[in-house]
Amino acid sequence: MFKRSKNRGSEVELDEDKREQFESSVLPHLSAAYNLARWLTRNDHDAQDVVQESCLRAYKFFGGFRGGDAHFWLLRIVRNTCYTWLQQNRPRELVDSLDDATNIESDAPSPEAEVIKSADRALITRALEELPLEYREILVLREMEGMSYKEISEISDIPLGTVMSRLARARKRLQQALAPRIATETK
Repeated sequence: MFKRSKNRGSEVELDEDKREQFESSVLPHLSAAYNLARWLTRNDHDAQDVVQESCLRAYKFFGGFRGGDAHFWLLRIVRNTCYTWLQQNRPRELVDSLDDATNIESDAPSPEAEVIKSADRALITRALEELPLEYREILVLREMEGMSYKEISEISDIPLGTVMSRLARARKRLQQALAPRIATETK
């Protein structure tokens, strides 16, 4: 399955034990890897390319994997690969500014709880895809992958406080994006 070419063109099959360990540790998490890549790239084919590249990178550096949570390890590789891919293919998307002036104070229940109860899944998907990359990433990791704030902080390589503030802003923006759509849908 995995082969690596040497510089002189001859192919050498990699160590069978390493391949089996990789497959049993990492490959079960491909759907989560694809989910994250899909939300970050907003395109099925691009997400497939990113996941493939991520798997190649994971395999290449599997010798440095010290055990632990392979799900977390793979998602970090996918996240980094996505950002590299976006830099090369869509640099404008990475420079979308975060609106720090957004008022995040609210007494209302979380937007996810309200929206999930009353809105159509396609409506949520469209609104989530329109969020800036930094917000989509945080929401996907927290709400869809069920990761803790600490895990998100480590995967994203940002401080814990930044994770919490981005998540609050992402939820607020999602709520603001969905409110008029839900009102239109219910009329």
